[in-house]
Amino acid sequence: MNKNLVQEEFVYEEWQTITVSPGRRLDVALAEKTEKSRSYIQTLIQEERVLVNGQVKKANYKVQEGDQVEINFPEPQALDVLPENIPLEIVYEDNDLVVVNKPPGMVVHPAPGSWHGTLVNALLYHCRNLSGINGVIRPGIVHRIDKDTSGLLVVAKNDEAHHKLAEQIKEHSAGRSYRAIVHGVLAEPSGTINAPIGRDPKDRKKMAVVFHNSKEAITHYYVLNRYYGFTEIRAVLETGRTHQIRVHMAYIKHPVLGDPLYGPKKNPFGLQGQVLHAESLSFLHPASGRKMEFTVDPPPAFLEVLNKLKNMTEYNSENEYE
Repeated sequence: MNKNLVQEEFVYEEWQTITVSPGRRLDVALAEKTEKSRSYIQTLIQEERVLVNGQVKKANYKVQEGDQVEINFPEPQALDVLPENIPLEIVYEDNDLVVVNKPPGMVVHPAPGSWHGTLVNALLYHCRNLSGINGVIRPGIVHRIDKDTSGLLVVAKNDEAHHKLAEQIKEHSAGRSYRAIVHGVLAEPSGTINAPIGRDPKDRKKMAVVFHNSKEAITHYYVLNRYYGFTEIRAVLETGRTHQIRVHMAYIKHPVLGDPLYGPKKNPFGLQGQVLHAESLSFLHPASGRKMEFTVDPPPAFLEVLNKLKNMTEYNSENEYE
């Protein structure tokens, strides 16, 4: 991997060369050398802020004699993420967590170019307390969905709840399903896409199915309705990689309708983003252990596209276009 390509993603581009002892795991060796926590070092590795001989390696990589290890520490930044009185659809709330229905077009947390109008700004206004595990920029954020993806997110109000919810997502015991409209007519009623996802080596702003420097990614999909040239599906995540559904559906030649990154340039409905909705979410309550399940309908723009498709020539039950 070209280090300069990696640096373009970051606000901070100061790289340090660290001498570590060979034979140790990369995360352990760096944690000992830098006196940082192992989990913090693992986060830097996941964010591709650690390079070994110019390449991204996994946390369990065994350091070899002569390896050049470089690390990119985010510099301290005086941030003041302000509460903003932004309308927020709260589906459920108690002392430990809040479940929200994020509208399409809203960024989840502040980032360069999007410091205001985010879900975090809205949460800081509506909630007195949020967990501090992810720092000032991402308080309470346990998992994310893309800016133009709508639907359900669970947010933690304290660190204990955050740890327990994050563990469920990591272990895939939390359930997440999405509705989407994709290009083309899927022939089979269901399917599973098992293909690893990592940074696209040709475009670092995108993800792709790649077999080096990637992570396991599994998506199950189920056909809900077939239309002329399009299919409505339900997608269930077994893993949670960045842009997973969008990348996987594009990989099997059925990209999500309106997807500006992975779909065709032609936008038949003049959409502002992908027609993808986080429809349902389930998990065990971090305090009581009670099973929590939530479902929300797609936003008006999604339903409007569906209505337009229904008015087109539909795909009938005998698999013939009417």
